[in-house]
Amino acid sequence: MADAYEDIDVSVKDDIAVLTLRRPEVRNALRHQTFAEIEDAVLGCTARVLIITGEDPAFCSGDDVRAIMGSGEPRPRLRRTPRLTPAADALLYSDIPVIAAVNGAAVGWGMELALMADFRVASERARFGELFVLRGLVSDPAGLGRLAQLVGREKAAELLMTGDMIDAPEALRIGLVGRLVPHDSLLDEAHTLAARIAGNPPLAVQAIKDGLRRALDPDWASLGRWVSETLDRLFDTDDHREGVRSFLEKREPKFQGR
Repeated sequence: MADAYEDIDVSVKDDIAVLTLRRPEVRNALRHQTFAEIEDAVLGCTARVLIITGEDPAFCSGDDVRAIMGSGEPRPRLRRTPRLTPAADALLYSDIPVIAAVNGAAVGWGMELALMADFRVASERARFGELFVLRGLVSDPAGLGRLAQLVGREKAAELLMTGDMIDAPEALRIGLVGRLVPHDSLLDEAHTLAARIAGNPPLAVQAIKDGLRRALDPDWASLGRWVSETLDRLFDTDDHREGVRSFLEKREPKFQGR
């Protein structure tokens, strides 16, 4: 792992790594640099367990709308091969167990980040929302390939198609998170779980994670290509531009289906 990043902090102790998103002034929103740093940190991780959390007050508020989506104006077309987001690729194919310690809002790609973890420990302040539909977009692959595994197809469809937010007790009730703990105990609880896993034979733990991926997960590469192609098309729609503008202008959107 790199010794220092700008948007994240990574520390390692007793075979447990902690990756903390640290852009609290924008509720840990993700810009292109943040995605690259997450990818680098995950690929370089040699710990037995990885905990991902955010600097208070949020876990991750998703894409930095101004940095990633601009102002709602038409985007230039990029010549690139459709593929899974590299940071998502690193997380979904990692054999290191990942624990999301969700300390606040996890929305948009922040919820995707939580879904890519093997375990979700939520503080009482956690909130979750797949907000992509409100920007005229689809979620990244985790929202399609993992959410229904956890909460069932109908509830997943509801969360994806409405963009509704849910609080921590509701997330626990529907099975989106495995543990709900007091905010001040969040990292201690995550470390306790991580220590139990890290104390087991690492090769067996990694094999179990690989087996679960083979048994339950979709073809992430294929799904990633579909998401990439679909997002390219949706980014060109008037509805997407209206979703971004209405968010920036703090008003209700008016979608036209075009």
